[in-house]
Amino acid sequence: MKLFQIFSTSRAKLFAETVDKLLNTVDTALILFKEGVRSYLYNDSESFAHTLSAMATAETEAGVLRRDIENMLYSRGSLIRYRGDIMRLLERYDHIISIVSNDLIQFEIEDPTVPSSLKKEFVKLAELATMAAETTIPGTRAYFSQPDQVTETIHRVYLYDKQAVKLSQSIKRTVFHDMDHLKLSEKFHLRYFALHIEDLSTAAMRVAEQLSVMTIKRSL
Repeated sequence: MKLFQIFSTSRAKLFAETVDKLLNTVDTALILFKEGVRSYLYNDSESFAHTLSAMATAETEAGVLRRDIENMLYSRGSLIRYRGDIMRLLERYDHIISIVSNDLIQFEIEDPTVPSSLKKEFVKLAELATMAAETTIPGTRAYFSQPDQVTETIHRVYLYDKQAVKLSQSIKRTVFHDMDHLKLSEKFHLRYFALHIEDLSTAAMRVAEQLSVMTIKRSL
């Protein structure tokens, strides 16, 4: 039996629509993150400022939608079997939103100097980490309607995460081994930002792991 079938028809539709809105908001935040990183690295201050503002709006919207979903979950005793897992899934998406928002804010506050030779690598790292997180979205939708498709999504998340980790390590190795002109403090600064972008792909992995657990439980 599909999860939505536990609700009345109207409740099922409202729940599905609210979950979908949350996932759309997460997707928007991920797009903004990619745009923000690129804008910062290539000194487009106007675009970067717009992205920061849009990200704050997306973060607020995601918080409202998450609370709405939580209220729906607690208003129906028949959902007790699913409530804990869905709440943990929401928490993992909340973490993703926090990472992309905080990372852009830290770029604005700390204003790191990224060497020209590393800008493409940082853009690529942001793209890979974002792709890992974006791939969880169709996987989450599949869980509620076509759980047999979740496994394929999880595999893709793992793939993007591995690529992101590999590139992050390459950036850090280049910084510490090949850029003798940089001060140690500058090297640590670049390592910090590479690590925090990489954290997004790690957060995506946590979503994938939660989806995997939930899918197994549904099959029992």
